[in-house]
Amino acid sequence: MKSVGIDAVEIWTGNLKLDLPGTFAEQMGDDPAKYTKGLGLNASSFPDSYEDIVTMGANAAHRLMERKGLEPDDIGRIDVATESAFDNSKPVSTYVAGCLEQVFEGDFHHANKGERKFACIAGTQSLDDAYNWIRAGRNRGRAALVIATDTALYARGDAGEATQGAGAVAMLISEDPDLVELSTEQGFGSADETDFLKPNQQFPSVDGKRSVQVYLARMREALVDYQREAGTITVDDFRYAPFHTPFPGMVRKAALLAYRHITRDTEIEDELAEDIGRQPREEAFDDEEAFHDAIREYMDALKGTDRYQEWYANTIEPTLTISREVGNWYTGSVHVARASALKHAAENDIDMAGEALLVGSYGSGAQAEIHTEVVQENWREEIEALNVDDQLEARYDINWEDYEEIHDAHNHEMDVDIEPLTTPEGEFVFDGWGRMGERKYRFVD
Repeated sequence: MKSVGIDAVEIWTGNLKLDLPGTFAEQMGDDPAKYTKGLGLNASSFPDSYEDIVTMGANAAHRLMERKGLEPDDIGRIDVATESAFDNSKPVSTYVAGCLEQVFEGDFHHANKGERKFACIAGTQSLDDAYNWIRAGRNRGRAALVIATDTALYARGDAGEATQGAGAVAMLISEDPDLVELSTEQGFGSADETDFLKPNQQFPSVDGKRSVQVYLARMREALVDYQREAGTITVDDFRYAPFHTPFPGMVRKAALLAYRHITRDTEIEDELAEDIGRQPREEAFDDEEAFHDAIREYMDALKGTDRYQEWYANTIEPTLTISREVGNWYTGSVHVARASALKHAAENDIDMAGEALLVGSYGSGAQAEIHTEVVQENWREEIEALNVDDQLEARYDINWEDYEEIHDAHNHEMDVDIEPLTTPEGEFVFDGWGRMGERKYRFVD
């Protein structure tokens, strides 16, 4: 059986930074803790006026290919996952390929290109597609390039405005990967839901409370479904658990739910029962409302236990470091969480070779996927090649007037032409419009 997974990863963050507890909170008249402690966010990344989903995706892919010494002929498939697409026919992957052909010899005419859409889970679905393509033997010795790229912007005044972000994650999928091997087992939770959608509009319509409920429900279903295939798992079976992270506060809820489910009928539940009792069982209650009330009380108590807090600090908190500084990247979110966890391990000299990750992806509308990944021998070299810290440090810190202008510049319904706030160097940039209204790009040395 072929070992297939992620061989390499690169991250490209938007070149602008919005300080949430400072600039945003002050303008909104809010307590800064609403963002740092409530949402769990310190800053958001934004695209400058010459950046968009194509430039960010192409820049991440360019860096990955250069670092790995790849040429176009080495890539047989390019899949872009996004929910920020600007064309209902031409996929973003063709634009990205066109950008890369400006800097590499050869072309991608032989490569299968596509675009995946299912809200934030599309990045993982594209990863699955590449995995299946290679396992099926249809790759002819070539690797796949999977790019998750989004500008996660909300309408001004929307409740989700503070969670905005922009960036791209490029992943090389191949046999005998250097970073992580993907499990054959998957679990899914999927239902027709209306929690977050964009019906022919750029900015989302969101039912915030419902979205949280759906996220948790689908994640729980996916975990149950995964265990049907892979067997019972325990909290000791995986070192980190990267989850879809629209904002870290959401992950706090998902992690607690997962911990309760995984520790049910285990020694951990027995040991915790001495202090907080056993988990409520539905059959012990006369009605559903009473059962759910008991579950909420139990989870409140569970959250306060030393055992859970230690597990959360070791298993979940390291996955959130990058997202706290960049906000929501939609399709790239869970892949940022994976990189964050492995980066934490490398920085703290934790040997991850052979360790497992429990990966939980989610997309509104709605679907969740759970799978595991086994970290490979060469993982450290791949993760230490990331320069995400340098990118975060180099971002231009925008003031409120800058923010208002840049938000308008990326509003498709507005015709706004503003001067860039940063100077591009060694990257692809938006270069105006073509004769049929298409976007044009060029590489700036």
